[in-house]
Amino acid sequence: MKNNTPRVICFYFQVHQPFRIRPYRFFDIGRNSDYFDETKNEGIMRKVAEKCYLPANRTLLNLIRKHGDDFKVSFSISGTALEQFQRYAPDVLESFAELVQTGRVELLAETYAHSLSALKSRAEFERQIRMHDRRMKALFGYTPRVFRNTELIYADKIGRWISDMGYKAVLTEGADHILGWRSPNYLYKASADNELNMLLKNYHLSDDIAFRFSQRDWAGWPLTTDKFVTWLQAIPAEEQIVNLFMDYETFGEHQWHSTGIFQFLEHLPDAVFGNSGFRFVTPSEAISELTPAAELSMPYAVSWADEERDLSAWLGNPIQDDAFNSLYKLEQRVNACNDPVLHRDWLLLQTSDHFYYMCTKYFADGDVHKYFNPYESPYEAFINFMNVLSDFELRLDAMPVMEKAAIPAPTGLNGKNQLAAI
Repeated sequence: MKNNTPRVICFYFQVHQPFRIRPYRFFDIGRNSDYFDETKNEGIMRKVAEKCYLPANRTLLNLIRKHGDDFKVSFSISGTALEQFQRYAPDVLESFAELVQTGRVELLAETYAHSLSALKSRAEFERQIRMHDRRMKALFGYTPRVFRNTELIYADKIGRWISDMGYKAVLTEGADHILGWRSPNYLYKASADNELNMLLKNYHLSDDIAFRFSQRDWAGWPLTTDKFVTWLQAIPAEEQIVNLFMDYETFGEHQWHSTGIFQFLEHLPDAVFGNSGFRFVTPSEAISELTPAAELSMPYAVSWADEERDLSAWLGNPIQDDAFNSLYKLEQRVNACNDPVLHRDWLLLQTSDHFYYMCTKYFADGDVHKYFNPYESPYEAFINFMNVLSDFELRLDAMPVMEKAAIPAPTGLNGKNQLAAI
């Protein structure tokens, strides 16, 4: 009997660069409120643009022109990355716009500052999502309908907030400790009281490309497109979808051009179409074509980071917790002042990378935590961040407090006030 189950691949890439903090010493507190390292941020952006963004975008554009509707991809691009494109790499922004104009690229919503706000403040979380949506509309004429949170962080509570804002689906990790015996290769529904669709990363196949591609001691090396397709063919016929989610910097930066990663990307669609029975879809197409196989509850937060797939990359030790809590205890005071420079610094200090640099899990997860890390140690990252936060708080102390905060009440895509549900 012929199997009529759709067999699709969803390719998703995360694009993000933080505004890195400059070396900020104790004696700078109260004297210098210039926190961010312009030279380092520009240098890293141009380096990654030349090694990854520009050649990868050219490759994808050529594939779309070659294969038409048969080849599609999706991106989430953080607000901080978009700002840096505008400031340091307008050619990269133009190349992304060209991709979007093909109509075969889906752009996803996320928090503007690539923040961990979902773990602390619903109001700030929603405010940043609205900021990001406005930037996507302004730059690309595009309104996202699918959401991915920072580093695929997700829990049931976050899912309800996302659904309340009008999004139809969320991307997250297919974590073994959540799935148990179930496969990530299905569309899932969040819960009985939440119609949100869930697309789960197949981390085995995704990480074969993103992390293991150039590892010569890996049993799968060298990874060819034909070999990858045989792994796709081995997936049980009733399973619907393979979600390949990864950092876009996989192409050219994490995996250098000399490894053959661009050739792999260039030839993968032909190999898939010729031998596997799979085709490529965007997240929105996936949820319109597939029927959820089951409900899936995630009472505790998961992410796509490290072996644990939890929050420990950012909130796994006392210095990370101290920095995180010290930052967010200032939220109400920030909202009660009307200084736009303070508001912008507050936004950029929330970027998750600042806490990632404080991670002490080097022995478990190797060099991944050292990627473009400007610090010699996690403790240096913590001291630098807390020095900045001390100066920031002094600036807050000097600000007159507004009688009423000018921060608008969070509203979702449906325009309804969401504060009543908090």
